[in-house]
Amino acid sequence: MLTRRGMLAASALGLVSPGVVSQALGQVLRKPVHIIVGFPAGGGTDVMARILADKLRGPYASTVLVENKPGAGARLSVEYVKNAEPDGSVMLFTPEVPITVYPHTYRALSYDPLRDLTPVAPTVRSMLTYNIGPAVPQEVKSLADFVRWCKANPSKAAYATTAAGGTPHFVGVMVASAAGVSMTPVHYRGGAPALQDLLGGHVPASINPISETFSLAKSGTVRMLAVTGSRRSPFLPDVPTMREQGYDVVIDSWIGLFAPARTAPAIVSALSAAIAEASKSPDMAENLAKFGSEPNFETPEQFAARVGADIARWGPVVKASGFVAED
Repeated sequence: MLTRRGMLAASALGLVSPGVVSQALGQVLRKPVHIIVGFPAGGGTDVMARILADKLRGPYASTVLVENKPGAGARLSVEYVKNAEPDGSVMLFTPEVPITVYPHTYRALSYDPLRDLTPVAPTVRSMLTYNIGPAVPQEVKSLADFVRWCKANPSKAAYATTAAGGTPHFVGVMVASAAGVSMTPVHYRGGAPALQDLLGGHVPASINPISETFSLAKSGTVRMLAVTGSRRSPFLPDVPTMREQGYDVVIDSWIGLFAPARTAPAIVSALSAAIAEASKSPDMAENLAKFGSEPNFETPEQFAARVGADIARWGPVVKASGFVAED
């Protein structure tokens, strides 16, 4: 019978499949596994981490816990995983911003996402939505209509964001640039206050993660003009993408799982295999649908390529905005 070390070595040599390694790890990895989340308990990222943890219990390890380490815009959580033992027991569950955007917004970042982390899988696929409220006339029904309204009302041309330096902020920059119009970002601390001011008519538009808006759009509470995905959301099939409307702004948001750098490839393969199985689970899809999100899976190699491409893509956008984050 192969020992755990022997099983990992055999997988690295291609002598056993990742699925077999995953099963073996689930039997012998008795050290509790911690999924680190850089946001408070109860938020969307935290809840989705717990959905994933339920699916990894058994196939990957006997005990999988979610540990919240909020602070510094989730940078503390990345630093924690960066410094963790690369033994498969600590991993990071994070949206893309701390990984792909922060390298461009902070003058001095305490981690290098390409050097200090090992991409495992983008476990959740999502997108952003472009919304307007009662401050905008009812005859505005498309993104092009809104752009025309902004040009006719330059003093009112503004959009709410969920935070300065986040993807909603920079999506607004991209749309304004593509449309040739000036729009002022109005930064809030989270999606709830931004949407409250949108619905109150204090700001004409708001850009939010779909998890914050899709239920409001279904009820007609907000007027959703576009989604940023490469394809329409299955939860809002009547809302067109930005690209469909002539604006080359495509953002497929993800929440991904990362291990510390130098984690053994066999451990990464075992974890990847467990996530691949989880992504096929109907109840995982059902639970993520409550947030307007879908299960997502790519191999570690594919995800690493995506992370590198996303880091490269955000650089020119952030530079054009002139934004620099405060340390």
